Amino acid sequence: MTPDDLRRALDVPARASSDFDLNPEVVLPAGRALRPAAVLVAVWDRPQGPQVLLTKRASHLQHHPGQIAFPGGKIDDGDSGPEAAALREAREEVGLASGLVQIFGRLPPHETVTGFTVTPVLGHIRADFSAIPEAGEVDEVFAVPLVHLADLSRYRVERRLWRGTWRQYYAVPYGPYYIWGATARILRGLAERLAA
Repeated sequence: MTPDDLRRALDVPARASSDFDLNPEVVLPAGRALRPAAVLVAVWDRPQGPQVLLTKRASHLQHHPGQIAFPGGKIDDGDSGPEAAALREAREEVGLASGLVQIFGRLPPHETVTGFTVTPVLGHIRADFSAIPEAGEVDEVFAVPLVHLADLSRYRVERRLWRGTWRQYYAVPYGPYYIWGATARILRGLAERLAA
């Protein structure tokens, strides 16, 4: 899979996604206020093939503790947009210099159960770098082969009890890493477009 494949995937029509996609019985209130956030879906060319950069969040964090996530976070007032926010967060969380990333474009927004509307920014890491996890926020930085994440057969629907209600979600495990929820849903959306 090449950078051109990723660029072509952006041309495939796609709709916004949500943590509620697999739970149609949930009725979301109209006019709800969502906080804007952005994540960097960074594809990194490695000797064994293209990989997607991911983090394991620290277990004490208020939002999504211990979960697998893209580098990213809320969009600050000083950010010029989602791309700037995603690059800033990647620099802070994993030590990825913005100049090493070529931005390809945006994937459809994703609404989370925690009240964020997340803009995934698809980018290509153009050179090697040594990841530096942000102390206190990131426990681990690792990469997963894009060929694994692009394989729709790797995704499964699971469920867990959340706030007294069973909620279904996508998961795409890889080795010791349990990738689920918003991260898995965003990756599945990209996989669907790569397969189109």
